[in-house]
Parts: sequence; C-alpha cells; structure tokens
Amino acid sequence: MHPAPSVIIFTTLSGLGFGLLTFLGLGMPGVTGWTAFAFFTIAYLLAVGGLAASTFHLGHPERAFKAFTQWRTSWLSREAWASAGALLVMAIYGFLLVFHDTRLAPLGWLGAALSLLTVFTTSMIYTQLRTVPRWNTPITPVKFLALSIAGGALLSGEVSIAIVAIAAAGLVVVASWIVGDTRFAEAGSDLSTATGLGRFGTVRAFEPPHTGTNYLLREFVYVVGRKHSAKLRLIALLLMVALPVIALALPFNHIFAAVAVLSHLVGVFVARWLFFAEAEHVVGLYYGKR
Repeated sequence: MHPAPSVIIFTTLSGLGFGLLTFLGLGMPGVTGWTAFAFFTIAYLLAVGGLAASTFHLGHPERAFKAFTQWRTSWLSREAWASAGALLVMAIYGFLLVFHDTRLAPLGWLGAALSLLTVFTTSMIYTQLRTVPRWNTPITPVKFLALSIAGGALLSGEVSIAIVAIAAAGLVVVASWIVGDTRFAEAGSDLSTATGLGRFGTVRAFEPPHTGTNYLLREFVYVVGRKHSAKLRLIALLLMVALPVIALALPFNHIFAAVAVLSHLVGVFVARWLFFAEAEHVVGLYYGKR
C-alpha cells in the first residue's frame, strides 16, 4: 500500500494523543490546575491534530462530517463517534481538573475507556480488510493499542509503566512482522483464485492490463525491497524501543526525557510507514506484483 503521509501522521499522532488521554483519565499523573492544562493541551494537540490530518487523504475533505452517518456498517464512522465522545468527556473532565481542582474519577474512567475504544476502532479500519492479508489478523488492533498505551505512559511521565509498556509494544510489533510476513501466502490468493479461472488449469497473465500506471498501481501496489524493509525495522526498534528504554532507565533528567519522547515518536513514525508500505493488496495479483 502507498504510505500516504496524511495517514501515517493520523495514526501516529492520534494514537499518542488518545494514549495520553487514557492515562490522564486514570489519574496519571495526578495533576490539577495549570499543570493539568499543559498535559491536556499536549494530548488534544496530538489527538485532534492526528484526526485533522486524516481528512487530507479524503477525496473531498469537506464531506468528512458524513462519516458520522454510517456507524452501523463502517469502522471509520464508529471511530468518528468514539473520538468525538472521548474528546467531549475528557474536555469536561479536564475543565474540572484545571479550573476547579476537582477530579471526577468515574468521568475520567469513562474518558479513558472511550480513548482506548477510539484507538481500537482506528485499528479495525485496517484489520477488517480481507484484501490486505497482512492487516487482516487479530494482532493488528493489539499493536495499535500497545503503541498507544506505551506512548501515553511515556508522555504522562509514568516512567516505570512506560519502560514495561514500551518493551511490550516492541514485542508486539516484532510479532506482527513475523505473522504478517506469512499472511499473504496463508490467505491462498493467487492469479487463479483472483480470476476464478483456476479450475481450467494454470493461469498466467498474457500481457499487462495496460502500458502505463493508474490509481490502483499508485495506491495499492507499492513495493518496498526486503533489504530496505529489514533496515527500517531495525531502525524502528532502536528508536521506538531501545533508546527510550535506556533513556528512561537512567537517573531522571529532562534532557533524557526529551530524548526518550522524540526517539519514540520518530520510531513509531518509521514503524507506521512500514505498516503501510509492507501491506500487500490482492489487486497486485492482476499486475504480476504479488
């Protein structure tokens, strides 16, 4: 799949933002007043900024509001409702914390649950696609949630939780790569099944469908080389997991904390780029790309 910048920014930033909102809803850190305002500002900038970035991938961004109308059948619509609910509940919860020094715990728990639900619905937009076998596996939502929780723990300053959560997220990401590398073959799709002509014998393409490129090739048949993929996976793990854990394990220092946050953010961006770039859409079978 073509790794569009808007979707990478959306899934990365919104995951971190809603992860931080989850921890704030659970009372971690236990801040009030203007300190709480700073944490909520960061969380909303990430969450809302990520959601706003997603609209740039739409053919008609001005029609984004219509996503709310299809909640019965669309995970995108469910994401819209879950995110709106989470942002509204956490806005009320944050307002009480900042301006009244009041922590209404049940409201925070509800906001935290809705924040995680938002991340889950985002992951299901991709998990549901049987046409992309690498995504069509239960480990996809686990990965989205693990990275969101790890990022939330890191941004909330919960160091001991963050070290464990980041390491666990790294293991989940590695597991998703291992599982994903075999998913296309396990799905059993080839040119014979794609055309439905397998019962007549071996099927091969007589000639390319056309001489030039088209939308399908640009969006769904992106190919990343194995060597590049291996290098980027290593870079993602080093930046997303290894460096942040080392920085957090050292005696607390604001510079080390900043390094941990920035390194993790860049690492997640790299991992998310791979999430899209390595995804193999079955339409590539018609073009001899799979």
